[in-house]
Amino acid sequence: MHIEPGIVTGAKLVLSYATGIAAGGVALKLAADSVREQGIVSFAVRTVATTALVFSFFEILPHLRVGVSEVHFILGSTLFLLFGAAPAAFGLALGLLLQGLFFVPTDLPQYGMNLTTLVVPLFAIHALAQRIIPRNTAYVDLQYRQALALSTTYQSAIVAWVAFWALYGAGFGATNLANIAMFAGSYALVIVIEPLADLAVLALAKSLRGVTAYGFVTPRAQRRVEIT
Repeated sequence: MHIEPGIVTGAKLVLSYATGIAAGGVALKLAADSVREQGIVSFAVRTVATTALVFSFFEILPHLRVGVSEVHFILGSTLFLLFGAAPAAFGLALGLLLQGLFFVPTDLPQYGMNLTTLVVPLFAIHALAQRIIPRNTAYVDLQYRQALALSTTYQSAIVAWVAFWALYGAGFGATNLANIAMFAGSYALVIVIEPLADLAVLALAKSLRGVTAYGFVTPRAQRRVEIT
């Protein structure tokens, strides 16, 4: 999902800064809600955890440059289900920034669009989860179809944003369209694997229910929300 350098350049980068700032504003709103719910310490711990995981995903897990971007196993829906929307958003943002600062400085001009590409889909699955997962269902009790819906939505939104940036920056030429199609097709494997990763991680969290320290995961991960 890293947009390749040189695709969006010059004045067109301004839009990526604007979308990145807007995504940051939404993340701050979610962070304020998270702090009210579990406190600043819990939010900080979960953010550190997600940042470390995201950085590890970028640097350790297999990734491949395909067409206009790179295929990564981001596990965005897994991070959301385990740690919550705000810590996951901040972890994605900080992990992406650390990678750019220390390993791939050529990605820094693309930071706004890469941030948008990763974080806005997270907001989408946050909204989707509220619709498809009953409030009295803990995330550890999710069914495969629910995990698949979240992961498919997240990955599809990433592909859509990558396609948007590529078309915005490089136009509708045959080569660019072919590169976008190659990237989109390669993400089919990710869509297959990530729901299984979600369920595996949630199964582990379920086995540790009552052992995991309060505040280390989102409350919804291990307990139901009581309907009043």
